[in-house]
Amino acid sequence: TRSPRPWSDVVAEPVVLGIDLGTTATKVVAADRVGTIHAIAERPYPLTTGPHGEATQDADQVLAAAREAMAECAHGQEVVALSFSAAMHTLLPLDADGNPLAPALSWADRRAADIAREWRKPGGPAVELHRATGTPVHPMSPLVKLAWFAEHEPDLRAQHWAGVKDYVLARLTGHLATEHSCASGSGLMNIHTLSWHEPSLELAHITAGRLPTLLAPTDQLTLAQAEGELPAGLPVIAGGGDGPLANLGTGATVPGMAALSVGTSGALRAIASRPGVDDRGRVFCYALADGLWAVGGAISNGGVVAAWAAECFGVGVHDLMAEAADADPAGLVALPYLLGERAPWWDPDVTAEIGRAHV
Repeated sequence: TRSPRPWSDVVAEPVVLGIDLGTTATKVVAADRVGTIHAIAERPYPLTTGPHGEATQDADQVLAAAREAMAECAHGQEVVALSFSAAMHTLLPLDADGNPLAPALSWADRRAADIAREWRKPGGPAVELHRATGTPVHPMSPLVKLAWFAEHEPDLRAQHWAGVKDYVLARLTGHLATEHSCASGSGLMNIHTLSWHEPSLELAHITAGRLPTLLAPTDQLTLAQAEGELPAGLPVIAGGGDGPLANLGTGATVPGMAALSVGTSGALRAIASRPGVDDRGRVFCYALADGLWAVGGAISNGGVVAAWAAECFGVGVHDLMAEAADADPAGLVALPYLLGERAPWWDPDVTAEIGRAHV
C-alpha cells in the first residue's frame, strides 16, 4: 500500500478510482484527469488450488477486498467515478438471489481439460468456436468450464453464471452485467455480432437469460448505495478485461503496436481494428473498445518458471536471470511447461522436459 502524495491534501483534484480485481489481490488507484496518482491500495486474498486442477477464488473475499481498498483510496479524495478491470476467464455460479453457490473458478482452473481435449480433436467444434468467439478452446475458457459443470455437477442448479467482476458490479450497482471485453474471453460471445453465441450456449447447456446483460466497456451504471465516503449514485464504468486494458494503460492502442506483460504468466497483445483470429488458431481476440481489438497470446509459464528455478538452485530470481543472460546457449535447456501451456499450442497437457541443446 502506498500513502497519498504529501501535497494531495492541499491540491484537491477530482479523481477516478480504478479497481483491478486480480487473481490473488485487488488493486485500487485514485488518479486525476491528467493521470497523476493520488493514492494506491492493495488487498490480497488466496487462490485455492487442489490436486485435480482446482484454482478457485472466494468471490465474497474479492468483494470485501475491493470495498476495503476503495475506502482507503477514497479517503479525503473527491471521487467522481469508479471504473473496473479484472482477470479474465473467471466463472461463478449464482442462485436466484445472486448469492454464490460455489467458489469462482479462475483462469488457472484446469478441471475441464478432458472436455477441451475432446473438442480439439479433428472434426470437433474447437475451430469454429475459436473463429466465432475469439477464445481458444482451453480449460481456462468459461465455456469449457460450463460444459464441465453440466457433466460433473448437474445438481448445482445455478440460476445465473457470471464472472467475478460481474458479481462485484452486481453487489455495488444492483445490476448483473458484463461487458464486451470480459465476455469476449468467455467463449460464449460472438465477437462479430457482440451477442451471446448460440452454438456456445448449446454446448454449455445454458440459455442467454442465465448470463449477465451485455454492455459496452464504456457503459455507465451507478452505485446503488453509499460505500463509506462514496455516495450513492456515483457513476460506475463497466470497464473491461485486464489484458486489453493493459494495452490502454501503456498507450499501445495504435493498430500494429503491441504490449508485452510478464508476471506469474505473460501475454503479448497487438491492437487490431477488426475482430478475428489467425487461420491456425494460435491467438486470441478480445475486445478493448469500439473498433479496437486485442489480438495476441498468453503463456501460463512466465515468472513462475524463474521463481521455480531460483528455488531449485538456491539463488535469487534476479541473480538467476542475470546468469541466464550470460549462459552458453549450447548448455542445458528446459522447456518451461510447468503449468501446461496456452499460446500458441493451447495444450494443458504439455509438460516440461530438460535436455541438451543441439546447435
